Amino acid sequence: MNLVIVDLSYLLAALLFVVGIKGLTRPRTAVRGNMLAASGMLIAVLVTLIDRNVISYEVIALGIAVGTLIGVLMAKKVQMTAMPQMVALLNGFGGGASLAVAAASYLAATAGTIGVTETSSVISQTAMAMAILIGAVTLSGSAIAFGKLQEILPGKPMGFSGMKFLNLGLLIVALVAAYHMISTEPGPAVGAFVILVIIALLLGVTLVMPIGGADMPVVIALLNSYSGIAAAAAGFIMGNTVLIVSGALVGASGIILTQIMCVAMNRSLLNVLFGTMAQSSGDLIDADEVYAGKVKSSTPDEVGMLLEDARRVVIVPGFGLAMAQAQHAVRDLADTLESRGVVVEYAIHPVAGRMPGHMNVLLAEAEVAYEQMRTMEQANPTFSKTDVVIVIGANDVTNPMAREDKGSPIYGMPILDVEQAKTVVVVKRSLSPGFAGLPNPLFARDNTLMLFGDGKKAIMDLTTAVNEAA
Repeated sequence: MNLVIVDLSYLLAALLFVVGIKGLTRPRTAVRGNMLAASGMLIAVLVTLIDRNVISYEVIALGIAVGTLIGVLMAKKVQMTAMPQMVALLNGFGGGASLAVAAASYLAATAGTIGVTETSSVISQTAMAMAILIGAVTLSGSAIAFGKLQEILPGKPMGFSGMKFLNLGLLIVALVAAYHMISTEPGPAVGAFVILVIIALLLGVTLVMPIGGADMPVVIALLNSYSGIAAAAAGFIMGNTVLIVSGALVGASGIILTQIMCVAMNRSLLNVLFGTMAQSSGDLIDADEVYAGKVKSSTPDEVGMLLEDARRVVIVPGFGLAMAQAQHAVRDLADTLESRGVVVEYAIHPVAGRMPGHMNVLLAEAEVAYEQMRTMEQANPTFSKTDVVIVIGANDVTNPMAREDKGSPIYGMPILDVEQAKTVVVVKRSLSPGFAGLPNPLFARDNTLMLFGDGKKAIMDLTTAVNEAA
């Protein structure tokens, strides 16, 4: 294929990537952005297959068929509640693919069957080492994240106080092995290659194991960034411009998203990179002390009477909504209230759920209007003017301890100021803590009512109560 046509095609693909990522920043344009980015990747793949000397199209066609079948089945079968672990798994696949490309290229160069690349040896060796290191960390780290999200592994932090020093030691060993790979001919450096793969896989495990379920949104964003950087390194190995560009875009956007998540959860990026949690500086408040004699249980009929007189209602979704698959029930309740002239909005914390944008996707699935979804910055100034706030499973992101208790691990984390509303209704199965493992003083506030039960059933009962009150 003509080199100019190839370059122009890659440029078009890169532009589609950029426009697609921009579209993903808003729920309204996310689907279009995803389609544009996918179209860019399709162009890049087709041009690459036509341009390069492919030994066997049959093997590639078989891989595409198998991958397509698996992808379609996953898209059809995986529930929205399991989407975070699916994203973690896909991040791992991306890292694993980059690791496989780098390992195959290095072993082929070692065997002398191919040249390292058309670029200089130092550059290609460096790219191989980076792809192996970052790809292996992404692969094993994503596997651990998947295990925690799927509850195959405990969601709580696992490790010991000196874990960060172990991670630092493993990183140093990996960098030394990588340097030996870069500075030595492929044949004699096979031992360094093997050490690098093993240490990098172990490092991925030790980085993610100490991180608890509450920090999974940050971990997923970070692993997404890792997979992009590994892909960019693989692009240097293969001399593929569009892979370098797309990998760099994913890597950069993932780092930016990670930083946004860190700010939203009061975590430093350095702590996340070394797999450490924020530590408390004092004694945590005992749950019995917080709740004893102060929690007021309510019923759907009682809450329905409150909603009958409400003019403004804000719904705060959390992971409890996802687990109960209550998004459609919530939409029905909102429709019922809106038919009676009530203004209904949704306040979404940046890290509600288990991955960035989790709640937005769930609500969009229930055809909630994008204009009704409010960010934390938009929602907080309006709570004081709200008659009723309905919190569904959003425990940690509404916990006043983030503002009031300097000894709390979540102290300093921006939260939704729901307690400023006239009445707060919390829908939960029990008083069990959220991912952070902390009691929530919100449940004991004078203006808070607890509606215990399954999220979906509770909301459906609430809708029935509102209709009967009409």
